[in-house]
Formats: sequence, structure tokens, C-alpha cells
Amino acid sequence: MSSLFTRRAGLALLGSVALLPLVATRSIGQDANPEITIRGGQFKPVPIAVTTFQSEGDLGPKLTSVVTNNFNRSVYLAPIDPRSFPEQIDNPDQQPQLDAWKTVNARFVVTGRTGRSSDGRLQTDFRLWDVTSGEQVAGQEYVTDPGNSRRVAHIISDAIFTRITGEKGFFDSRVVFVDETGPKERRRKRLAIMDQDGGNVRYLTRGDDLVVTPRFSPTSQDVTYMSFGSADPKVFLLNIESGQREVVGNFPGMTFSPRFSPDGDRIVMSLSQGSSSNLYSMDLRSRTTTRLTDTPAIDTSPSYSPDGSQIVFESDRGGSQQIYTMAADGGGARRISFGEGRYATPVWSPRGDYIAFTRQRGEAFAIGVMKTDGSGERILTEGFHNEGPTWAPNGLFLMFFRDPGGQSGARIFMIDLFGRGEFPVPTPSYASDPAWGPLLG
Repeated sequence: MSSLFTRRAGLALLGSVALLPLVATRSIGQDANPEITIRGGQFKPVPIAVTTFQSEGDLGPKLTSVVTNNFNRSVYLAPIDPRSFPEQIDNPDQQPQLDAWKTVNARFVVTGRTGRSSDGRLQTDFRLWDVTSGEQVAGQEYVTDPGNSRRVAHIISDAIFTRITGEKGFFDSRVVFVDETGPKERRRKRLAIMDQDGGNVRYLTRGDDLVVTPRFSPTSQDVTYMSFGSADPKVFLLNIESGQREVVGNFPGMTFSPRFSPDGDRIVMSLSQGSSSNLYSMDLRSRTTTRLTDTPAIDTSPSYSPDGSQIVFESDRGGSQQIYTMAADGGGARRISFGEGRYATPVWSPRGDYIAFTRQRGEAFAIGVMKTDGSGERILTEGFHNEGPTWAPNGLFLMFFRDPGGQSGARIFMIDLFGRGEFPVPTPSYASDPAWGPLLG
């Protein structure tokens, strides 16, 4: 979303086919101060006051609520309780009484407005004020279809998050997942999609067939998933916006859904052959399949590095379930996991610096990360049956699902890269297999 900070007028941000163009019409004010970069080590979230966006009706409070909720879940920013605000903002264009905001330890103050323009479109603007310097450090106006109000709130959240932390945002993104309803022994599993905060849930399949392991394309609004009907399991490619669906392949015994290459032109997958499983890649244009491993072991759950040069996967070739890496076109594999327990579901970070995984040790299932050479292993959360990590597009957060067993069902959670904060992601019912998509902008 760095394009939001340019000073060019009329910048069209086409998120997808279903969204009318959202236009950043103009930048407001100056970008005077250096950004604050927040990384590991000593950490303290930045206090920020999000004042209510001025509007007629409830448009402003709703937008403010979405932005505040995003920041509450961001770990890096700490919204201040509105009940302690020292003033009410009547004119969002006017500088707040910054000395007063210092009394509640605010580092930044957000002001803004939203409403319908004369042509019926939604017009929204915000300003970000630095309490310490007394300067306005960011500001932007957006014009779009009224139906995009939640997305405007996410884009504003991203702009402010990036301006303060120096890191890319992640709020203007979506997550595809498996919605689960009904008794545990007869679960109906539908493919669904939602905003990263759990809003705007939409169902992509009807639930006639079992669906598992959806995976987002990094370059488009396409997903792959496995469907188990009356025949052999099939891998489908689905365009989220048009609903167009096609069979990628009919592979009996496939163990895991394929994952896209970073350019979206290929998929890598695991095919079962008797007691073994091996990795294959497929060119989506020609449907040409190339075998990548040839062992009597079970090689599965492959994931590309962000530059497409390597693949990480799990294998029991060494006697236990561990994580390996190899060149994307096959060849020798190198084991990188050496901790206690079994390692599974490795996923390469979009930043290229870490690999997320699931580790089982006894009855405990942990979600963790390690560097790409296997060093620096760090467990983020541990409990009963945590599984399936998926990275946010900025590589700073993960989602996963947790199934406590019994008659209850799985739920989706979000956690940051350093394990500072863990948050449930609200869904209409039980939910599993989250797959985080790219930024829409």
C-alpha cells in the first residue's frame, strides 16, 4: 500500500473485480517526521487516540470502530480508551489541543470525517497528528462506492500503521477458510472468505462436498482447494470474485492441497503412491507435471520461498516427521528441524526470513517459527491441537486454527511473529484451515 503515500491525484486502487475503484484523490498535509521502526527486543506499543470520524448517522462511529479494532489486534499500536479523551474533535481539519493529549500519554491522534458526496459516492479523509512534534505527519482522502466502507477503514488503518511503524500494513487483506457446522461426526464443511478481522464473511461453496486445505494465490484472487465428493479427491482452482471453478487435476490419494509459486504460474503438491508420497510441481498454463522427489518416504506439505528458488516441506525420510528444504526444481534436500518432537505444515514467510511450522511433542501442539537454516527456533503458542499456520502478507503475523476436541470444534486465532499477542478471529461457526491472501490494493 505504499502507493497511498504518493502525491499523485486520481490513483485507482483496484482491489478486485467486485470492488469499484477506490480512489485516493489527494494527500492532506505534510509527511515531515521520520518513521518509527518497531522490531524485536525491547518493545512497547505506541499509544494512539482514534477520535470518532465526523459523519451524519452512524457511518463515522462504524468506521472508527473498525480502525480501533484493527489497532487493538495489531500489537504494535495501543488505542487509548475514548473515555479518557481530553477533548471532543468537532473539526477534523483543525489541529487538536496536543498539550491536552499529552496528559493521557497519546503519541499520535487520528482525526477524520466520512460521508456521501454530491454524486452519492463515499468520501472519507483522515489526518494523523504527532503529539510530540506538533506536526500533521499523514493525511489522505478517499472516494469510493458506499459498499466499500469497511475496506476504506482497513486502508486507513494500513496507512497509519505503516506511517508509525515503518512496516507494511496487513489490514486490507482477506482470509479464505473452511466453515464447519453441524454435529462433530457429520460436519458440513464449506469454503468461505472473510476480511482479516472476521468481517464480510461470504461462502464460496455450498457444502455438498467436503472441502479442505484452501490456499490463496499470491498474485490474484484465486484459491486452490481439495474437494472430496463421491469420486476421487479433486484439486480445484476457484476465482473468488467470478465464482469460476476448474479442476486442476484428479489425483487419487493426494495428501495435501497444492500451494502456488510466488508468481502464481505453478503449484507444488504431494501425490500418494502406495505407502509413499512424493512432491510434484505443475505448470498451470500447460498442466505439465514435474516430479521433484523420488523416495520411499512420505514427502508432503510443500511451500515455496518468496523468490521461488526453494521449497520447504515435511518428510519422514529420516525416521521421524521433520522439515527439509531443497531447490524448487528438486535435487538434494537438507533437514533443518532438530528439536524434540515431530514437525509439520512448514510455510515460508513472505519476507523470506522465517519458516512457520506445527510441532507435536506428546499431547502438545505448538505453532512456531525458525530461520530458514533451522536456527533460532521459537515457539509462539502451545496447547492442544494447534495447526495450520498461515502468514499475513507483511510477514509479521500468523493465523492458525485450534481444535480442543470433544464435541466442540476448531477456531481460528491470530498471533504476532514474536508471540506478544494472541487473538481469536471471530467466525460465524467453527472454522479451520485459514489461508491469508495478499493485500487487495
